[in-house]
Amino acid sequence: MVEWVLSGFGDEIDDDPRVQLAVLRALGASHIEVRSAWGVNVADFDDDLATRLAAALAAAGVAVSAVASPIGKTDVFGDPDAELARLRAVIALTRRLRSRYVRLFSFYRPPGVAVEATRDTVLRRLRAFADLAEREQVVLLHENEKDVYGDVPARVLDLIESVGSPALRVAWDNANFVQVGVRPFSDGYAMLRPHLEYLQVKDARSADGAVVPAGEGDGELLQTVTALRDDGWTGFASLEPHLADGPDAAKTGPAGFGRAARAFAALTAGAGITLR
Repeated sequence: MVEWVLSGFGDEIDDDPRVQLAVLRALGASHIEVRSAWGVNVADFDDDLATRLAAALAAAGVAVSAVASPIGKTDVFGDPDAELARLRAVIALTRRLRSRYVRLFSFYRPPGVAVEATRDTVLRRLRAFADLAEREQVVLLHENEKDVYGDVPARVLDLIESVGSPALRVAWDNANFVQVGVRPFSDGYAMLRPHLEYLQVKDARSADGAVVPAGEGDGELLQTVTALRDDGWTGFASLEPHLADGPDAAKTGPAGFGRAARAFAALTAGAGITLR
């Protein structure tokens, strides 16, 4: 049996970290991915919030798989110094929470601007991020978010190879690929597998882009987890259900989060993978 480490975006459960941690523990997760707590995004944490969160984690016996920052989810032509300063603060929090992974993105472009016109700026900015990460001994995980530079496999590969840093790796998200018309396993796995460090777990339907639990959409989750198993990959699988109705899909709630966890547990168990 192959063993992977289960984590999840706690703020999809509740704003209160105590509820986040209790639900994750009940679902068998040993880790949490921290994006916000008490309604405050990690990029806006102060020392008091960091201290409170660290205490809650210690009391629950839960470790942090990654800090899910919003870095790079901004205009590619925005202030580079301001975004670098935000990353510096997020890295300090990541180290405070005893993690080594920081999730980030590769920038949005203004309306009417071709993606190719942003490439040099994206690479320059991500290289500066990677330089900082190397100095601070953390690893940046690039998420293939819709409409950022690295939203399709070819551009993700271009980004990782062109920056060329051991501190910049791939956070793989099957649902996000589906939402930009990509068949994740068929179109992207072989090219990105050498750089794949972290798995974000959600699925989506190609017909309408709706996010669904693992295995219920067109994200080729079974093929992906089976190939990772066969490759001997072991790492974090982080639930990001996005199952809420309404304007904020990330407000999944405990019941929806449980549904997502059970779907992924069934999928991985069928592939001979144990979650802990």
